[in-house]
Amino acid sequence: MSPAMKRLLPSAIIVSSLLFQTALAQTPAPAAGGAGQVQKAAPPAPVQAKPAELAKIKDQTGQIEALVRDLKAKRANPELVADVEVYAHAGRMLLEYPEMFGTQAAIDHAFVTLDQGIARGQQLLANQPAWNQGKKQIHAYVSEIDGAVLPYGITLPENYDPTKPTRLYVWLHGRQNNTTESEFIYSHLNGRPQTPPVADQGQIQLDCFGRVNGAGWHWAGERDVFESIAAVKKRFNIDDQRIILRGFSQGGEGAWHIALHNPDRFAAAEVGAGTVSTSAERPGITPYQLSTLRIWENISEWALNIYNLPFAGHDGENDARQLESSLRARAQLEKEGFPSAGDPDYLRSQGVPGLWMQSKATGHGTSPLVRQRLDAFLKEYGDKGQPSSPDHLRFLTYTTRYNRDYWVSLDGLEKHYERAEVDAQRTDGGASYDIKTKNLTRLVLRETGSAREIKVDGQTLQVKAGPEITLDRNGATWKVASNGPESGLHKTHALQGPIDDAFLDPFLLVRPTGKPWNEEVNQQALRTMARFDRMWGKFFRGHPFVKDDKDVTEADFAKYHVVLFGDPGSNQWIAKLNGKLPIKWTQQSVTLGGQTFPASENFPALIYPNPLHPAKYVVLNTGLTMEDRGYNGDYGTPLWGDYAIVKVKPGAAVPDLVTGGLFDENWQLPR
Repeated sequence: MSPAMKRLLPSAIIVSSLLFQTALAQTPAPAAGGAGQVQKAAPPAPVQAKPAELAKIKDQTGQIEALVRDLKAKRANPELVADVEVYAHAGRMLLEYPEMFGTQAAIDHAFVTLDQGIARGQQLLANQPAWNQGKKQIHAYVSEIDGAVLPYGITLPENYDPTKPTRLYVWLHGRQNNTTESEFIYSHLNGRPQTPPVADQGQIQLDCFGRVNGAGWHWAGERDVFESIAAVKKRFNIDDQRIILRGFSQGGEGAWHIALHNPDRFAAAEVGAGTVSTSAERPGITPYQLSTLRIWENISEWALNIYNLPFAGHDGENDARQLESSLRARAQLEKEGFPSAGDPDYLRSQGVPGLWMQSKATGHGTSPLVRQRLDAFLKEYGDKGQPSSPDHLRFLTYTTRYNRDYWVSLDGLEKHYERAEVDAQRTDGGASYDIKTKNLTRLVLRETGSAREIKVDGQTLQVKAGPEITLDRNGATWKVASNGPESGLHKTHALQGPIDDAFLDPFLLVRPTGKPWNEEVNQQALRTMARFDRMWGKFFRGHPFVKDDKDVTEADFAKYHVVLFGDPGSNQWIAKLNGKLPIKWTQQSVTLGGQTFPASENFPALIYPNPLHPAKYVVLNTGLTMEDRGYNGDYGTPLWGDYAIVKVKPGAAVPDLVTGGLFDENWQLPR
């Protein structure tokens, strides 16, 4: 993270995470024309909660937990119970990770917040919930990924009318490394108004928690955005065609990747700052690690995806590192054939709805002039609303995890982590299609109820109309294929790896209980599992679902990606899968491809379609493969690819990586 990104600027010009960092001192921006940075005083030493303070938090948390039990026993409204239970969850997290407090203010805020949770529980027991009133509200949802009860903030417009569909602004905050659930709740309800204010166009604003920083709004942080939106739509009358994504600083970084990976999910996107990844410059990074960086660390290369997404990128003129993200994206669009026109600080892309602004004489912030221009952008596209289904789409991806744009899905790639794209246009009321592709083997078209003819890469196919048409390519030839999943093993959406991909969906950790083949291997696997649970809990603010191997059922395989720890001796499910995965594992050796390793100190870590339920993954002996710092940084870089052989490191939570790599498009080891 660059020094510029860490700098906090006066609230008169910044639209970022300051609302949630009330305990931190602000640092003024560099003077106009100044060459240097303003020196920032050293931060005070972190404050540790006293035993009496922790005891009070434990007591308050216990009271809320008791109220939640009573409410569930009385079958109270589950959504309202979650609005109470989120305070119990907040208290439990504070007790488990008290080092996250950092300041005395955060401790004091926790007391206020937990008292509020007690009051909510008492109100709901009396069937008189009062927190659904007022302009600022805190609600919660239960995450499908790990069962965590997480908060989100709502700001209602003046004269809100719940009978009318309302536009929604989705706000991703900037860096806030120590903002717990408690501090998020307190700051949203008690913080000063955002300044300068976003113009009121009658919108509801959703402030996402993001699971602290959510590894730069990736992994569980990304999931939090979409689960929060879904939760809001259950409670408020949201206009689906007027959902706009916004973010600044680290929130801008998240908005870059979420918007460009999902261009059909939003009416527009306003993205400030963000950052440019330097992971590729790290010494010793391998070719397969470089490949997986293309999931989202090369996000400027995805810039073409604003073809159908109105996009406003903005940065401070003096914010060099963050400014680079917009400059790279705009340069990429120009390379694609969409030049920019206008003044240097206010450029429009020609042929795509891209708008690029710089706040003059400004560092990591937003000037009043640019804020005014951004408000006009938000009004324009909030008024227009999202088109229901554009007739001309251009879309690219590097992975089938992000493969959908309106009525097209890129379901098969010739080679993952290389650019795959589609240029698709329909005419004659949807009767005729003209499509150009690159690096695709399978393409799904929807809304094809009137389709008669499809021209794809110069080839003409006569087709039968229906709600969906699937096309497969073999060599240079396209043909109409059966709809639905492709037979055999293929990398496809949400089944393409790398290992870390399993943790974007609900997953279950499976603990071994049997007698291990090799005790050192089993103990290493258990240390790895414990470290993953600890890191996920601290920085993603929940704990994974966990079961002993003897308690896992067939239904679990249908519901979850299963993450199996141990060896074929200690974990009965690894034993059942042994011989069905692309490894050979005996008590004496582990063989991967043409390499054999002693099983006394080496074992596999991998991801693969689960032979017991091929629509889900099975993962062996690892959680997220990123370093510890990735959990609370800008990017959580996958380090082990699809498969790895790792070696026991006595006493360490993470084993040594011996070798790793990526399976091919058919989930086979590369030749």
